[in-house]
Amino acid sequence: QVQVVESGGGLVQAGGSLRLSCAASGRISAIAIMGWYRQTPGKQRELVAQITNPANTQYIDSVKGRFTISRDNAKNAVYLQMNSLKPEDTGIYSCKMIDTLYGSYWGQGTQVTVSS
Repeated sequence: QVQVVESGGGLVQAGGSLRLSCAASGRISAIAIMGWYRQTPGKQRELVAQITNPANTQYIDSVKGRFTISRDNAKNAVYLQMNSLKPEDTGIYSCKMIDTLYGSYWGQGTQVTVSS
């Protein structure tokens, strides 16, 4: 069994910052890819940022220069630092981890709301 726990969502004004955290524990082999996804009403869930091991990062265009993804392999954790937040960043953010042996794990999701 694997537990994936997220934290850090909340309500923030436009221009503000939030830092999301996600950590996995339990039966883990080696997590090759960690990513953050966003779900908004009426839209498909989209990949916002991902980081591989070794650390190569990818971002969707709308968050480049504002969001930074990072990972701590010793803690099986991934973080998303979100700066200069905009109302269109509002959504449910979920982390996904891809284990080389056991497959994918998802976090429960955390709500991010950016007010204008």
